[in-house]
Order: sequence, then structure tokens, then C-alpha cells
Amino acid sequence: MYERMLNKQATPTIEEMAEFCGENSEEFSLLNEWLKSAFNTEQKIVFPYGNKYGWGVAHKNKNKLICNVFAEENAFTVMMRLSDKQYKAVYHQLQKYTQECIDNRYPCGDGGWIHYRVTCNEHFDDIKTLLSVKCS
Repeated sequence: MYERMLNKQATPTIEEMAEFCGENSEEFSLLNEWLKSAFNTEQKIVFPYGNKYGWGVAHKNKNKLICNVFAEENAFTVMMRLSDKQYKAVYHQLQKYTQECIDNRYPCGDGGWIHYRVTCNEHFDDIKTLLSVKCS
């Protein structure tokens, strides 16, 4: 369940990554397109951070990493870092699932990293809210 694209020898296309996301393929494509159009991010297919992360799409703006979007079977995970102030600004607007991800973030300086798995429209809306805060 939620297996990632781990074959480092075969670089997938964005379309292949979207297809791998199965029932969430449309959301995967929409999120990548939205980041590119709304925040002028550069997209690059990457295999970062070692073998367990697999293939993903790195979004950068002026060499600053915005997030990584990792393709998974029937889902995708967005890995991103926000400051405590950014998390706090939208915390009470978010679903309980999202709040739990924030509560269990990996601390890093002022803020921390979350690995946010998108499996439904509610998660999709929340990750867009978090990314909007990140890019503002």
C-alpha cells in the first residue's frame, strides 16, 4: 500500500508518475500544474534522499526548494518545511488529519518538515493551503 517508484535505473515521465498515482492521478497532475502556474516553480524529476523516497517532482523557485511531490500507488506525498509561524497561521483551518501531520512534524530550527500523504480531495485542499502559505 502506497508503494513508491523505487527503480532508480528508469527515470519516469511526469505522465508515468501521475498514472502510478492511480485514483489520485488527477490531483497529482493538478498540484504540479498549480505550483508551476501560481508560483512559477521550476519542476524537475528527482530521486533524492536515498532509496526509500523514490521518484518525485522537486519544485523550486529561484533555487529555493518549495517541496517534493513523491508519486505513490493510489496517492502521493508532499514533503515540505514551514516555520512554526506559517503552520500556526492556518492550523485551525485544516482537517484533523493535517493537524496531526503538523503536530508530528520532524523539527528543524524554527518549524519543521512534514510528509503529507494526499489520498482524497480534502487532503488536496489542505496541501494547497499549506503550499500557499509557504509561497507567500
